[in-house]
Amino acid sequence: MKKILNRRTFLKGSLAGSAAAVSLGRSQKAMAKDFEGYPESMGVLVDLSRCVGCRSCEAACNEEQNLPAPEKPFNDFSVFDEMHHGQKRRTDETRYTIVNKYDVPEIDHPLFRKIQCNHCQEPACLTSCFVNAYTKTPEGAVIYDSTVCVGCRTCMVACPFYIPTFKYSSAFNPRIMKCIFCYDTRLKKGLPPACVEACPQEALTFGHRKDLIRVGRQRIREGKDQYVDHIYGEHEAGGTAWMYLSPVDFEKVGFDTSVPKEPILNFVKDFLAIVPMVLTIWPALFAGMHLLATRKDGIKKQKQTEGETE
Repeated sequence: MKKILNRRTFLKGSLAGSAAAVSLGRSQKAMAKDFEGYPESMGVLVDLSRCVGCRSCEAACNEEQNLPAPEKPFNDFSVFDEMHHGQKRRTDETRYTIVNKYDVPEIDHPLFRKIQCNHCQEPACLTSCFVNAYTKTPEGAVIYDSTVCVGCRTCMVACPFYIPTFKYSSAFNPRIMKCIFCYDTRLKKGLPPACVEACPQEALTFGHRKDLIRVGRQRIREGKDQYVDHIYGEHEAGGTAWMYLSPVDFEKVGFDTSVPKEPILNFVKDFLAIVPMVLTIWPALFAGMHLLATRKDGIKKQKQTEGETE
């Protein structure tokens, strides 16, 4: 039975548990080495040559996951021109998927790229999490349990695609926000995610991952130079459930082509073994200082009240 660590227990015992975090980190090394993913998992093949930037996928995701309404409606395409600190839009706690526009000189029309959690076959977020807040389901989804999470954000450090975001509404109620592949409402019932079903251009193809790889290779073979000869996500980071075809080099549409072919944890596991200890000690110290200050203020107020009643 998986041991559940709630936040109250964490705050009470985190100083004592910090030493244990090192051994937990070491156990994650073995997990990273032994984890082999799920070869029968489902996936999605995204064809960038078919996407027209209609944002139907964004709207469907928003409704399916009961996310807050966006500041601009989904038929407002001015969002494609938005930049934040020199970067295009990213997913966050209010949007699990976004579409960005890219102007590529050699093509006479813009290309659009859908971005969401790629649901890695060997997820760095999962193997880096020292409280086991993540699960890789046999269907292919990487899902997250907020009741276990202690807000260390190690998963954000580990993810090679910079997808998990942190909800800051409460310091004592941490929550990582990301696409869950519509697991509860659709995927575990054998249904495609809402974004796939909503796409009017059939830019998103849902199916078994191994079948999608065959479909992708066939399109490349029959496309007469319509596509780059590569399926992004077939091998990147050990393989992902969401994979992409592109008519231009992937870096021209915002992909990180430096992501290695093997699982990310093979590169960062030594560093991540240390992170849990550091992230366990500091929150505990700050929490202890806060509790001491609160208690001191309480005693002072109690003495003032007693003095006024005498």
